[in-house]
Amino acid sequence: MNYNKYIDDTLLKQDATSSQIIVLCKEAKEYSFKSVCVNPDFVSLAKNELKDSDVLVCTVIGFPLGANTTATKVFETKDALNNGADEIDMVINVSKVKDNDDKYVKEEISKIKEVCGNHTLKVILETCLLTKEEIKRACLLAKEAGADFVKTSTGFSTYGAKVEDVKLMRETVGNEMGVKASGGIRTHQDMLDMINAGATRIGTSSGAKLMK
Repeated sequence: MNYNKYIDDTLLKQDATSSQIIVLCKEAKEYSFKSVCVNPDFVSLAKNELKDSDVLVCTVIGFPLGANTTATKVFETKDALNNGADEIDMVINVSKVKDNDDKYVKEEISKIKEVCGNHTLKVILETCLLTKEEIKRACLLAKEAGADFVKTSTGFSTYGAKVEDVKLMRETVGNEMGVKASGGIRTHQDMLDMINAGATRIGTSSGAKLMK
């Protein structure tokens, strides 16, 4: 199996440097990963570094808290796409999920997807902050709003992807959507466990290590 095409090779650290992003892109080209996932200010750099490859550029919106206004997330998304982003990973408004404000959550995702058009939209749920029922509800709202993937985690909260959460997400959305596992996936076996649980994309800062 070509596990490399599961991987979004990720560098979202606050102190990431341009030289580190260039190294990330070289690694992604070497292994022919699906994408690199970088913060919005590095999208243009990554796009340039990857211009002669099939590696996509993914970036994050409303990251890492998801607490920006919808208008801010829409602007961020437009800006990222204008700078060359191919895929968008947006953080859901966790507070609105917990407030049972389904209308807000669904409308926000729908507005971002409208901006994305044919570009892939992944919705980060931050599963570590949600109950099982909230995870299921958030998955269904993302699906109804037209998102392409649901994603476990930012990697910046209390814990990352868990097999049980990936299984629940896959069971909830069925086979029509992608499921991205991210956060704490550091070994080849970690990756296999997530794929076996239903993940179709893996977010990791250990991309090269996962190939060994």
